[in-house]
Amino acid sequence: MDAHITFYLNSDLIDVTINPSITVLDFLRGEKHLTGTKEGCREGDCGACTVLLGSLTPAGSINYKSVNSCLLPIAEVYGKHVVSIEGLNDRELNLIQHSMLTEGGTQCGFCTPGFIMSMTNYFINNPEPTLEKGIAALDGNICRCTGYAGIKRALENVISRWNSRPIKTGSHVSQLIASRLLPGYFAHAEQFISTIPTLQPSAPAPRFIAGGTDLFVQQWEALLTTDVSFINHQNKESIRETDIEFILPGNTTVEEFISHPGINSYLPGLADQLQLFGSTPIRNRATIAGNIVNASPIADMANILMALGATIELQNGTSRRTLPFEKLYAGYKSLHKDPEEIISSVIIAKHQGNARLSYEKISRRMHLDIASVNSSLFIRTEGNSIVSARLSAGGVGPIPMFLEKTSEFLNGKEISASVMHSAIELVKTEIAPITDARGSKEYKQLLLCQLVKAHFIKLFPELIPVEEVV
Repeated sequence: MDAHITFYLNSDLIDVTINPSITVLDFLRGEKHLTGTKEGCREGDCGACTVLLGSLTPAGSINYKSVNSCLLPIAEVYGKHVVSIEGLNDRELNLIQHSMLTEGGTQCGFCTPGFIMSMTNYFINNPEPTLEKGIAALDGNICRCTGYAGIKRALENVISRWNSRPIKTGSHVSQLIASRLLPGYFAHAEQFISTIPTLQPSAPAPRFIAGGTDLFVQQWEALLTTDVSFINHQNKESIRETDIEFILPGNTTVEEFISHPGINSYLPGLADQLQLFGSTPIRNRATIAGNIVNASPIADMANILMALGATIELQNGTSRRTLPFEKLYAGYKSLHKDPEEIISSVIIAKHQGNARLSYEKISRRMHLDIASVNSSLFIRTEGNSIVSARLSAGGVGPIPMFLEKTSEFLNGKEISASVMHSAIELVKTEIAPITDARGSKEYKQLLLCQLVKAHFIKLFPELIPVEEVV
């Protein structure tokens, strides 16, 4: 069934009745003939289709994020601001475009629009940019010419020009406009989308989609003929923090999770560790609930939440029930969840004392890849003693696994290399890896043992001498 979608595309109001599952990529290229947004992998890997998606915040400002338009259903842009590469054009090349040209960053040109969109998103969200973080913001863009040097020089040049700008007053957006990083209409973007009527809730459909970063890779054509409910754009709530817990709405994105100040304070280092989850555009769309219900044995967020001892709240209409995270998985790709139920929230309890989390994964490439094996260790200590520990493992069984026996063994132990090695021997008895495309069962067992060592070395370097690790 077609839906009525209203949004701003660059500086134009779009009011269209259309299949809600059509991707923004196909709408831009097929309906609006804006072909600067490129179709590359159609899997969220290459970044050639990157656009900016601006959402109005409760404070009245716009929060822009880079997203893969090949994985973005048009239903999700209702009431928002979509910016394609054409929306950055002015009478002259803007500063990023000019720098990409003069530094030889354009090369064949196919990936160029995506890189420019990601760079623009970085400057919008970072008033004090650095080259290191700017390069990290390009983690979702691939250059098939393999010549990243010119692209990096272009970014470095723009950062230098920005940091040396003579006028540093006014709003951040006005400074970006004055510095020729954004066209002038961005000054009125809040006014544009604030006039769009609030989307009214509709009756739920049999199929639910949140971020869609998996479904639109696997089933994008089938979704065009499927009656679906889009969860992300319906009265999205924020993460709530109390004295005893964090309550994450199911449609919380991975980026929202890792950038939350309270979570970062409670679990220092988590944001850096989760840079291994997809890429910036994927993290901007992928949701906590989506990563869970995908039921992959190597899901990154499932692995972490398992170790944290999270609780799942399932909802079907007005009916709600809770379930310990480790009780959710029934078997490979199956859950103790009715088809009509959605994960409405994930609750993470706060623990007193010295609590730390270590997440590790091994994949064929470091970034933008799924794990061969992953593992998380959440541990609370008092002095050199372990008060409690929860160890999880993925890729070594049909489901994300909570290693209960090993966790119980660690409770109350003094931290030492000997205890670590004993725990590793116990780990081997709890897992059941199989040989598949990601490695042999022996290799996966070895990987997990090495990851357990990595947890202890990272968390307790002063108590685990390197010479005692091997």
